[in-house]
Amino acid sequence: MRKEIEIQGCVEIPENLSFDEFYDKFIAFVEANNWSFGGGMNEIVDGFYINPDGTKGKHVLDQSEENNL
Repeated sequence: MRKEIEIQGCVEIPENLSFDEFYDKFIAFVEANNWSFGGGMNEIVDGFYINPDGTKGKHVLDQSEENNL
């Protein structure tokens, strides 16, 4: 039997912690418990998604279909 937990939410982190540093710490936590993670993560700053090139993207409350990252 396979059991999964779906995570929906945001983690507030210190401003000086980069996305990559958070990701590394999160994955280390998951792996330290012999778990696995499948899914995605998006960086959000002041309510806006951050694009891969570092520019500000859509607001998190924007309901357009383009917001489905």
